[in-house]
Amino acid sequence: MGTTGLRAVAFAGVALALGACGSTSTSSLLSGSPLDLFSSSSKATKTDTAASGTETVSASDIECPEMKVRTGASTLMVGSKPGDGEPAALDVRYQGTIIRMARECNVHAGMMTMKVGIEGRIITGPAGAPGTVDVPLRIAVVQEGLTPKPIVSKFAREQVTISSAVDRVTFTHIDNDLTFPLPQPLGLIDSFVVYVGFDPLGAKPEPRRPARRKPKQS
Repeated sequence: MGTTGLRAVAFAGVALALGACGSTSTSSLLSGSPLDLFSSSSKATKTDTAASGTETVSASDIECPEMKVRTGASTLMVGSKPGDGEPAALDVRYQGTIIRMARECNVHAGMMTMKVGIEGRIITGPAGAPGTVDVPLRIAVVQEGLTPKPIVSKFAREQVTISSAVDRVTFTHIDNDLTFPLPQPLGLIDSFVVYVGFDPLGAKPEPRRPARRKPKQS
């Protein structure tokens, strides 16, 4: 078996191991992670404004929406030929996976503000090489039901530097301001879900629209 074949087998084994890690979204998989600083409570805190104008924080019965990795968006594949769609196994240069998530919620003046953390990992594939990987991420709050209703959606990028042809690098993205109005009645918050995932299409620039020509004046 050639060198490329050996790297492909090793890559497949690592990818399977990372996939198993990705199924445990809220467990502590890594030590010393910024996500370790997130509160472990599933309840939102509530910030009220007192008569004196100062703010006091008290416990609330409002649930903090759970986080899930969106189906079909759990893996990022970067090939050696960008723009050719999903690469073949031996053409994979980098593969990204989401391995951990965390969130905190605060309620104030009828609005919920979430702090959302995503931890992922980039590994080199059979065609891997040192370089910089652009990691496109999407965070979206959806009210689930018979007809799912999008509440808010945000796109983000992280730059990950790969230093050698065989490498794995952990990245972290934290959004401190995912804000949206509380539903009425408040019990509907239980149907809200925060979906995260890779979004390569969101990273592509929108095509330029041709400029309108001014009508000629006679």
